[in-house]
Amino acid sequence: MNQLRIVSLIPSATEIVAVLGLTDAIVGRSHECDYPPEIQNLPVCTQPKFNPEGTSSEIHNRVTELLQNALSVYKVEIDTLEKLQPTHIITQAQCEVCACSLGEVEQAVSTLVNSKPEIISLQPNLLAEIWTDIERVADALGVDAKSTIDLLQSRIDAIILKTQTLTVKPTVACIEWIEPLMAAGNWIPELVAMAGGNSLFGVIGEHSPWLKWESLVEANPDIIIFMPCGFDLNRTRIEAMQITKYAEWSNLTAVKTGKVYITDGNAYFNRPGPRLVDSLEILAEIIHPEIFDFGHKGERLQHFLP
Repeated sequence: MNQLRIVSLIPSATEIVAVLGLTDAIVGRSHECDYPPEIQNLPVCTQPKFNPEGTSSEIHNRVTELLQNALSVYKVEIDTLEKLQPTHIITQAQCEVCACSLGEVEQAVSTLVNSKPEIISLQPNLLAEIWTDIERVADALGVDAKSTIDLLQSRIDAIILKTQTLTVKPTVACIEWIEPLMAAGNWIPELVAMAGGNSLFGVIGEHSPWLKWESLVEANPDIIIFMPCGFDLNRTRIEAMQITKYAEWSNLTAVKTGKVYITDGNAYFNRPGPRLVDSLEILAEIIHPEIFDFGHKGERLQHFLP
């Protein structure tokens, strides 16, 4: 096989390639890829067509306007791809707002003169599908994924072993976007169940649903976890303050019992790759602190105390 030259156009794929031991073969990345740290100096092959700064409401409006005009949210830097001459490009078909779509990548690749890379497209909605994606990437790149997946699964199994017999399973509202409100779907309800909780609103394997404030109040969850897509802890804390303006906020059970949390939704939860196992550990610490302590408090999760 020719020397691998991998371009990853989505952060989760970059992390998959890295966990397979092929970090050194990555020659290009998306504008959002930031882990592992050693890839941050690589050429950037995508750019957003909107300003990603600002409030969640402002970002939502910008993205919605782009999509209403039948424009894609991101663009592929074709000149950069041409120079990199990749053997493989990894992209996604899971979310048109998360990264460049498969169609955009295929169109860009069709214009390349100096290379004809293999395109690997990921579209997971469940944890098992993420493991399958890791296997697909490994097969395409000529390495074995079994030991990697076995190690990740063993960490999951250790948590499930402790939670599967629990009789008390708190209700949990995972918030993926703040203005407008959106609950977390796809693999998040699955992770909440594994961590010994009862996930509200989101359905396992289905896209994240919009959420009315009245529905959150009516459900009155035991635990509320903010994990907005693309936001780190500091930005999440600022955004979460918007919800405290509602009169009913202070009457919610989770608020009164001090069980409202902010997390790093950018690095965890919203990236369907190996660090979803870390995300599960974070959830386990939040939902059952009497059982679990993985040391994630502080850097990866914090109490939200407005």
